Amino acid sequence: MKFSQIKKWSPIAIIAILLTSCAPGNQEFVQQAAGFWMGLWHGFISFFTFIISLFNENVGIYEVNNNGGWYNFGFILGVSIFFGGSSKGTCRGRR
Repeated sequence: MKFSQIKKWSPIAIIAILLTSCAPGNQEFVQQAAGFWMGLWHGFISFFTFIISLFNENVGIYEVNNNGGWYNFGFILGVSIFFGGSSKGTCRGRR
């Protein structure tokens, strides 16, 4: 592999590693439940964790050990931020 190809793909690999290092289902939330900020982060990376969860059964999309409503609110907010919310439906041009 040429150096230019390595240079091109290394930022993508680094970002993928950073995104999956904080995926739901790890041992971090055994003693303390996940809150709003982790729900926001897990919602934001939900697309990436979904793809990884297809190939790895140890990776989950949603943190089971959470504090309830605030985690859920953060998760939904993170998903809507990443996927664009409902703003894409209103961006149609006039005919």
